[in-house]
Amino acid sequence: MDLQSFIENYGYVAIVVGTFLEGETILILAGLAAHLGYLNLPLVILAAFAGSLSGDQLYFYLGRKHHFYILKRKPAWGPRIAKFNRLFERYHTLLILSFRFFYGLRTVSPFAMGMSSVSTARFAVFNAIGALVWAVSFGIGGYFFGQALEILIGDLKKYEFILLGTIALAGTIIWGIHFSRRKKKGAG
Repeated sequence: MDLQSFIENYGYVAIVVGTFLEGETILILAGLAAHLGYLNLPLVILAAFAGSLSGDQLYFYLGRKHHFYILKRKPAWGPRIAKFNRLFERYHTLLILSFRFFYGLRTVSPFAMGMSSVSTARFAVFNAIGALVWAVSFGIGGYFFGQALEILIGDLKKYEFILLGTIALAGTIIWGIHFSRRKKKGAG
């Protein structure tokens, strides 16, 4: 199976799964794939919105219903949640709308909000607005990133495998560094 067939067959599913977990890198890659003509940009945005919204709603629910159990298993989250809660007291609505734009807060934020007194309905509405803004911003950003690269280096189709691979590798390295730092903090 060539790259084009792979992206066309599994691209939207990969976007939903990737944005359910974290997602900036996958969404930028998806925007670039839309620019290259492999995916449809509105469907990229829709898939990213669905994945992001679903993941954040799940973490909110886990914070609301199962925070004691999860915090026993993830004690490293404690200081991050305490720091987040201090901000959340002052900037309730703004943080619900924007937490997904801050790297490293994507998982712990909705979990902490689930532990707070914010209503489920309020979180769901503002989370949906934030997820839509995020999906549109990063999806279009990836699309225009591809357009800018095309202006700089010409026909991207010649370099697509290298380009997509490099971005995916960079995203994986950044995620790996972030994950290993969190592991070290939790162990130390």
